[in-house]
Amino acid sequence: MGIVARMRQAPPSASGRLRHDWSLGIADVAVSGLFALSAAVRKVAPLPEVDRDVALVVADRTVVAHDQDVIALRLTPPGGGPLPRWHPGSHIDIRLPSGRLRQYSLCGDPDDESAYRIAVRRIPGGGGGSVEVHDDLHVGSQVTTSGPRNAFPLTVPGYGSPARRVRFIAGGIGITPILPMLAAAQRLGVDWSMVYVGRSADSLPFLDEVARFGERVTIRTDDESGLPTAADLVGDCPTGTTVYACGPAALLTSVRTHLVGRDDVELHFERFAAPPVVDGRDFTVRVAGTDDVVRVGATTTVLSALVSSGVHVPYSCQQGFCGTCRTRVLAGSVDHRDTLLTEPEREAGMMLVCVSRAADDEGLVLDL
Repeated sequence: MGIVARMRQAPPSASGRLRHDWSLGIADVAVSGLFALSAAVRKVAPLPEVDRDVALVVADRTVVAHDQDVIALRLTPPGGGPLPRWHPGSHIDIRLPSGRLRQYSLCGDPDDESAYRIAVRRIPGGGGGSVEVHDDLHVGSQVTTSGPRNAFPLTVPGYGSPARRVRFIAGGIGITPILPMLAAAQRLGVDWSMVYVGRSADSLPFLDEVARFGERVTIRTDDESGLPTAADLVGDCPTGTTVYACGPAALLTSVRTHLVGRDDVELHFERFAAPPVVDGRDFTVRVAGTDDVVRVGATTTVLSALVSSGVHVPYSCQQGFCGTCRTRVLAGSVDHRDTLLTEPEREAGMMLVCVSRAADDEGLVLDL
């Protein structure tokens, strides 16, 4: 305020004379008017938040794995028209009719602005999202999304990456973010190969679409070849290789361990399940305003412990980057393990219960 006050006082003269210069007096009036106007503007109520949700209708529903456990949904806007563009590796948040929020990779054609395609494997023992998609989302059903996001972007040799070749690794439903990458790499003339693994051929979705790439793709199933080793997954990986991997936690752990110390190899990965808890300890969580006390095991997340105990918590990614499970901590010290919350948010007592934990044995009190 002191600086502003001094700026609003006209100096004696622009040329150094002791009397006030008439031109500076006019300037003083103008500046004063601008400050008065800005004060009025600052009192204007903030604009209401814009609803960025996009409605989508299930236009087509197709079984894409022979075991019947994976379906692909083609989602279109109710009134037609173009959808927001996306690039390989993108996903969308889908709010289901029940209110559940889930994330699914886009596995269609990025150049098709008329529709989004996702694929969902039925997981009977999961959080209920996949079962709802399979049982309740029929042609004509409506969901909403806030639009594409990309936490797994593709950069290829000659187009943003210094690497000379790409190795894709897909495990089961992990093919969904990889599939558009294959088409992009093929179109751009990139030197690439892929290994696609799963329990059996019947369990692998989109085999017909993968087959069009011929010998570039190796299909390997556990029932015929046994569990793959890290060397089987990574394959010939000379200097200058970029690896893109998506699949179960065990597959990703195997690949990451195999590439430790390989500074000449880029590794990009995306998981579809919560990462394993490392260096955890037992503690308790109390739900404020209730008598609910939930025990969180050393290898269990706060989120999974709460859900297993019947405590309702909104969640989506389970990996600490979407923010859906953001929860206020009323008491206790938090071991923050996410990459999303800002320091002010943490200082205000927020945590992501999908990955973060109690920092000591005193436990936490959560506002749920």
